[in-house]
Amino acid sequence: MTNLLELYVKLVFLILVGYTLGRKLPATVPTRLGQFLFWVGVPIGIVVFLRKADLSGQIWIAPAIAHLAILLGAVLAWLGIKGQAFLTNTVPHKSTQGSFILAAMVGNTGYIGYPVTLSIVGSEYFAWALFYDLLGTTLGAYGLGVALASRFGAGVDSHLQVLKAIIINPALWSFGFGLLFRQAKISAPVEFWLEQFAWSTVALALVLIGMRLSKLTSWHSLPRASAGLAIKMLLVPFILGSSLPLFGLTGTTAQVIVLQMAMPPAFATLVIAETFNLDRDLAVTALAMGSMVLLVTLPIWLWLF
Repeated sequence: MTNLLELYVKLVFLILVGYTLGRKLPATVPTRLGQFLFWVGVPIGIVVFLRKADLSGQIWIAPAIAHLAILLGAVLAWLGIKGQAFLTNTVPHKSTQGSFILAAMVGNTGYIGYPVTLSIVGSEYFAWALFYDLLGTTLGAYGLGVALASRFGAGVDSHLQVLKAIIINPALWSFGFGLLFRQAKISAPVEFWLEQFAWSTVALALVLIGMRLSKLTSWHSLPRASAGLAIKMLLVPFILGSSLPLFGLTGTTAQVIVLQMAMPPAFATLVIAETFNLDRDLAVTALAMGSMVLLVTLPIWLWLF
């Protein structure tokens, strides 16, 4: 409970700081901060936190479960669309269907998932969140997510661009380097300052979320966004979370996986929606709502698992 209260203070405070700054600073600031975190901050943080992470056990099952969660979210969203068509004789526009499925399947397991995991269970179990995000969510978003977006949208459909986006992702490269760097001997002062930098990037990531939320003003798609969030943040974590013991995952390990599954929609869904001309209003509303709903659902998952 103490960890949860501390996490809430950090989450709310840092996101509010970012929200306030986002309303006052030029629009280029969040873009520059995002580029810094993408290319420098997050990769260095991954290398640092990996040094203390426990890589024993069935850690490679984390990305497999991530892909199961993504597929389950997509299937439930598709069934929801078909159910609406059956009950109301109305079918949403293809672009809206695409954004709805994306919001239900891809979570913010990086910029929010990392801070939540580190704050609640510490760096020892960080590798589980990392494997879930990089080898699960990232590949799912830029693989299946882009494939679906090209099917429902009207943007540029280039498999080469998708492959390039995955290959040049610095987080994936730092993941490999971090595994090699675990055994390297470094002095205590250097390790101390590296850890300070890594935790600073976690704080900056939350500030960036606040900045981006300050730019999200559309609430026209609230009903559909609510349905997508119910799938993404309630049904998928409950269904798969209840089955984790079948995979041999219990205790803190299961808790980390459930927390990652229960994250709100990722900002990647908005990027993909804009690239492929999907329903941007729905993507924006799901992002904003999901970030707020997390404050309510987080203690529920900690209590259940």
